Amino acid sequence: MPPATAEKGHSMCFSAPASFLAAGITGSIGVACLATTCAPRDWALAVIPLLFAVQQVVEGLLWLTLPVAPHEAEGSLLTLVFLLYAKVFWPVYAPLTVLLIEPDARRRAVMRVILLGGVAISLYLLRAIFAVDREAAILGGHIVYGTQLDLPVSVAVMYLLVTCAAPLLSSHPAVRLLGGIVIAGALISFIFYWQSFTSVWCFFAAVASAVIFLHFAHEARLQARLHPE
Repeated sequence: MPPATAEKGHSMCFSAPASFLAAGITGSIGVACLATTCAPRDWALAVIPLLFAVQQVVEGLLWLTLPVAPHEAEGSLLTLVFLLYAKVFWPVYAPLTVLLIEPDARRRAVMRVILLGGVAISLYLLRAIFAVDREAAILGGHIVYGTQLDLPVSVAVMYLLVTCAAPLLSSHPAVRLLGGIVIAGALISFIFYWQSFTSVWCFFAAVASAVIFLHFAHEARLQARLHPE
């Protein structure tokens, strides 16, 4: 993702309370999703809001740590955890969860290719994260994550494709809606908050994960109609 360079004007600001609030909301939604579904193949998707909640807690802790101890071990560890979540974990996990619940064979075949692309991007970014120094800083009301390595634009494009394409290809309407919201959030983040893209986009994605509950609520209603007591 684009490293920190120059500040770009904007008015939207986040904070520790915003991150912890997002974590509380998405965590509660994740619990509701897990309570709604009983099929093991659905668990990977149902747990996504909980995973985003953990990620937002990590960033909330960074909001508290960076102003007082920006170069201490705690801040470095939190930065590493957030970057591994954002850049290594999601490119594999996002297409995998959609693949697991996809009933259409042709769509699954395409999703497998996307998943392989996600693995390749994750390995590339994993190497990039550990190859150079990592840093995080609060600038203009956002946390900016940067390294000393400029990633090619093609890598950023591939990252977006592997994380968003599988949900957009899903035969489940709510999952497609989630993919659309996430990619729209990516475009908004890149255009208006490019310097802090990773932080802003992950915040949008965490909030958007609430749409997953719509999927499981719909599935529960469908099962209730098909198998009335």
